[in-house]
Amino acid sequence: MLKNIKNSPQLGQLKTLYPNTNVIVIIFAIIMLWRGFWGLLDTYLFPGSPTFSYLTCIALGAIILYLDDFKIDNLKR
Repeated sequence: MLKNIKNSPQLGQLKTLYPNTNVIVIIFAIIMLWRGFWGLLDTYLFPGSPTFSYLTCIALGAIILYLDDFKIDNLKR
C-alpha cells in the first residue's frame, strides 16, 4: 500500500507544485521520529537515573559521529 502511494503520479505532482509544503512535511516527519526515539530512550535507557541516561546518549552520539568522521554529507540530496 505504501509503495503504491509513494509511486503515485499525484504525489509527484504535489511535490513539484508545492515544494515548500513538501519540506514542511519532511521536517514534521523528522521531528516525529526524533520524539519517538527520545520517548523510548527516556522509558528504557536507565529510567531511574535521567542524568546517567543523558550522559550515555551524549557519549553514544559522539561515538557514532566519530566513527562516521563527523560527516553529514549523506543528508544532502
